[in-house]
Parts: sequence; structure tokens; C-alpha cells
Amino acid sequence: MKKIDVSILGCTGTVGQRLIEMVCNHPWFNIVSIAASERSASKKYKEAAVNWHLPMEIPEEIKDMTVVNTDPRETRAHLVFSALPSDIAKDVEKNFAEAGCVVASNASAYRMEKDVPLVIPEVNPDHLQLIEVQKENRGWDGYIVTDPNCTTIGLAMVLKPIYDRFGLDTVYVSTMQAISGAGLPGVPGLLITDNIIPYIKDEEKKVMTENLKILGKIKDGEVKFADFKIAVSCNRVPVIDGHTETVFIKTKEPVDVEEAKKVLSEFKGEPQKLNLPSAPKKPIIVRDEEDRPQPRLDRMAGTVPGMSVTVGRVRQGFDENLFCFFNIYWLLSFDENSFCVSINYWYPITRNCY
Repeated sequence: MKKIDVSILGCTGTVGQRLIEMVCNHPWFNIVSIAASERSASKKYKEAAVNWHLPMEIPEEIKDMTVVNTDPRETRAHLVFSALPSDIAKDVEKNFAEAGCVVASNASAYRMEKDVPLVIPEVNPDHLQLIEVQKENRGWDGYIVTDPNCTTIGLAMVLKPIYDRFGLDTVYVSTMQAISGAGLPGVPGLLITDNIIPYIKDEEKKVMTENLKILGKIKDGEVKFADFKIAVSCNRVPVIDGHTETVFIKTKEPVDVEEAKKVLSEFKGEPQKLNLPSAPKKPIIVRDEEDRPQPRLDRMAGTVPGMSVTVGRVRQGFDENLFCFFNIYWLLSFDENSFCVSINYWYPITRNCY
């Protein structure tokens, strides 16, 4: 098949760099333009991205590409991956959608808008029906689709099969989030070394509201939030990569631990059914060892390294409706690669937009 031309907004930041690395190695996409702020525009990418943070070199096909402004008149693709900061994304992404572009956004600016899909492809692809509502509401020729906060993704992925099978009453989550999730320059070394920081700005609210939206149902052209209660405590810990969550769940129906493990292990979403190139064969991996999963050992798990959630320590609570588990996922792989998986899924549905 002919590759799909794409542009990347916010190409010099950490997320933008990761997107460039992933999209360059993807069989479906061809980067035709890269965009950043006026400070970087008109420079060769190798000059603009002076702080390249990935272990591999800048891709050959990108390093001499000229960076353009974040303006739809200067980019050359209808499909746009946005790695912009949220405060900038609000206006810029709107401009691209008005100009007829399909915007896949990593920013939080539009995540909670009623007519904007907040999508994890394995969990809620049916929310893409909001695209037509959004275009009609806003008068745009294009549209915006967002992916969730990195902490939300790992949790929603494991809640989905449990919610569908047993129902959810209450979810309690305590996170242990890697320092790479803070971006660069990140958390000062003297604050995080030999320490745990029990606060990440706005994180708890994002995890609560995003999970309820993602696991909600479409009704009358908007998302009716899921009906369970959720409490979250987010902590920054001295781990380089890989977010960890301890999850306690009260279900509406009695839960047998072995059945719960089977439901998690056998879960598959649309990307797996369509055999999309960025999708792992098993989005959830269940381990039975007493001391797994661990960030160092399991953050790169799965047939597409880092794109599976690893679950372990699945055990019964003090009654038949309560159980708990431990899960780990690699935030960078999930957050940025979810763009690729999502567009793989959207494209057959929205190909008339190109």
C-alpha cells in the first residue's frame, strides 16, 4: 500500500523526538514535514534538535529536513501528529482541524471536550463516532482525536475487561510513576534520589476523569461517563522508565481470581483483530511469579516491546467482590506508539478524509 503522508508538530521536544523515531520505522507512514516554534523554524532538524534525547541517532531522512512553523499553510500533510505543549495546542490544533487536517493529539487541551474522542484503540474505538459530531458542532472540515495521559492508559487497559465481565463498583489506585514521565529537565536529582514525592500536579484528576470518559458509553452525541467510583493517589519514584500501579477493585459481581486472570490474559481489542503493525499480540500479559512484574524486567514486555501492560500479584481481597493486582507499563512507548496504533485503526474508517 502507498504510505500515508504525515506531519509532526512539536518535533523538537521529547515526545516529538519519540514520534519521529517511531513513525520513521512504521510501514504505513511517511513524514513529509516537521514543525516547531518560530525559534526552530527554517533550521535543519539536526540544528533545531540540538538536545536529541534518544539513544539512536536522528533518522537520516529527517536530520536535513527543514523545520517549518506550526501553521497548516506550511505543512504538507492532512494527517498531523501533535506533540505540542497543551497551552500551545489549544489554538494550533484548532487551526489545523479548521483547515481540514486530521489531528492526532498527545496534548491534554481537548481531551475532556464533549465532542472530542479520547481513545485507547483496544478499549473504546467506538468513541470515534464522535468525529462526525465534532465536525458538525464546530464547522470544521477536519477533526481532533486525543490519546490519554500516560497513567490513564495502563489503568484503563486492565479495567476494560474486568468492567465488561464483572462490572465495577469502586477502584482504588496508587501509582509509582517513573521520573521520565516528568519530561525534561525532569525532577531535580536531589529531590528524587532516595525519595518518593507524593504529588504530581493535576495527575490524580486526569486519571480519574479520563478513565471515566474512556470507559463510558456514547449517548446522544456525547460520552456518558462510566458509573463506577475511582480514587487515585499519584507518586513520583526514583525509577527511570515504567509506571507502576497498585490497584484494588470492588466489582459488582463476585470474582474468582483465576477467572479474572484468564479474562485479563485473553483480552484483545480491535488492533489485535486487525493485526495492525504497531499492536502487540497480547495487550495484557499476566505473570504468576510472586515478585513480578518489575519495571526493570517488564517495561519492554510484549511482541511490540513496551506496548503491553504486565499484570501480576493478582489476589483475592477480604470478600468475593474484592481483588487486587499490580501492573506495569512503559509510558513513552504507550503514549507515543498509541498514535501509530490509533491511526492504523482510524485510517480504514476515515480514509475518505485524505
